[in-house]
Amino acid sequence: MPFRFVHTADIHLDSPLRSLALRNPALAALIGDSTRQALVAIVDLCLDQKVDALVIAGDLYDGDQTSMKTARFLATQLSRLHEAGIAVFKIRGNHDALSKITQELILPPSVKVFGGRGEAVEIAGKGVAVHGISFARPHAPESLVPKFRPPIADAVNIAIMHTSLAGAPGHDAYAPCALSDLHGSGFDYWALGHVHARTQHAGPRTVVMPGMPQGRDINEAGPKSVSLVTIGDDRRISVEEWPTSIAQFERIPVDLGGIGGWRDAVDAIEKAVGRMRDRTEAPHLVGRLMLTGRTPLAWRLRRDRDLLLAEIEQRLETGGRTWIDKIELAVAAPGLVEDTGSADPVRELGDLMRSDAMRRHGVREAVRDLVRELRDDLPGEARGFSGGTEEEFEAFVETLLAEAGEDVLARLAAEPAGDR
Repeated sequence: MPFRFVHTADIHLDSPLRSLALRNPALAALIGDSTRQALVAIVDLCLDQKVDALVIAGDLYDGDQTSMKTARFLATQLSRLHEAGIAVFKIRGNHDALSKITQELILPPSVKVFGGRGEAVEIAGKGVAVHGISFARPHAPESLVPKFRPPIADAVNIAIMHTSLAGAPGHDAYAPCALSDLHGSGFDYWALGHVHARTQHAGPRTVVMPGMPQGRDINEAGPKSVSLVTIGDDRRISVEEWPTSIAQFERIPVDLGGIGGWRDAVDAIEKAVGRMRDRTEAPHLVGRLMLTGRTPLAWRLRRDRDLLLAEIEQRLETGGRTWIDKIELAVAAPGLVEDTGSADPVRELGDLMRSDAMRRHGVREAVRDLVRELRDDLPGEARGFSGGTEEEFEAFVETLLAEAGEDVLARLAAEPAGDR
């Protein structure tokens, strides 16, 4: 009989909201509950497909969580699997190692949590062995591959590991290893976790990083899913991707070049959002508008960004399940750079600010200090807006300086012609 299991990782259950703007309570509630809904969807998939097991390759939790509401919710979902006779094989990732729930929650007997040393569980009558190693501490600077027990002869061997592999943008190095180590290890299926983007690595063995089942902000954009894996009687392994996102984050580019009327701009934005909505598999789309192009509306868009957002949201209400978390502007007025001989005082001020005033050391230091003061006053989970490295922090300051100058000019500029 075939052996079937669902492979997931990086659920980050009840992860606190990060950079998502909280001015919209309904959107905040949707995203705040989305990791729970994703777990429910995963359990539903296991039950609907009558799989033999659920494999969780780390970071079921999200850091130092102490909420017993999270614990009770998780226990309820795992009990649904236990009652259906579906086993759960789980390892601890770097976030799980921080979580107090990990140590205190009493799990059903059908849940196997692997420890910090290599273990193997043979599944009776299936010819399958599941291996796993958990993070004992939040950091794992060395490869875990040598710590696994050898593959069991005459069995299909599944290995569960939380790893950054050879490195991934936006992810710290955890249990680093080379793909060649995995393909040459003798294990048939590597159930990986940690990197939030889905990848199936080609080679003689089946190596799958399923990505996370639910994005939490715009930096985790795109469709999210889990893997439904079937090991046939002939030992062949097939992998199917199953969508699980409740809400899908997407950047939505809109070129407003040459558009001079406010209503025409809103129409163009609405159409771009509609096209993205049509391509989105998840029930909800959370879009970030990326407005570009040379348009006479450039300064007005900056000045009245809140009004623009309100108008877009009003139009989207009729379609439902579509949200805008933010508008980013990279628009410019026609001829702004080329018309250097203009006597317009606002334009001359703009040239001065771009070339000199906003780049002076004193101005830059004052902005740095303001950002640091704001960041340090926020709770830990909300401090990521200014970047995670010194280079990212400096880039954020540079963006602030550029946008602040354009916003000042937008408020000084005369009201442009245009329809409503």
